Amino acid sequence: MLAFLNLGGGEIFLIVMVVYLVFGPKKIPEIARTLGKGINEIKRATGGVTDELKREIKRAEYEVKSTVNETVQHVKETMEEGKVPLDEVEKEIKEKINKK
Repeated sequence: MLAFLNLGGGEIFLIVMVVYLVFGPKKIPEIARTLGKGINEIKRATGGVTDELKREIKRAEYEVKSTVNETVQHVKETMEEGKVPLDEVEKEIKEKINKK
């Protein structure tokens, strides 16, 4: 993270000294705890969002696979029966896809 902020050793030392002078040695542990709790809360929230996205992606994949399997089965049955011309089957597939 420090490389991302492009901070060197001297700059970090200066920041630590300013924090020490402004807040004092008794307040620094409290500030560190508060920052730690905040970071943990952000991690938890991010994990929840990630889990929810994964569940929705799996649900969408399942729906798509089910629709494709149903359509393929219908096309096979239709072609075996020889009832519907191929352009009608294509039209029906497009209609099913557009419904979802």
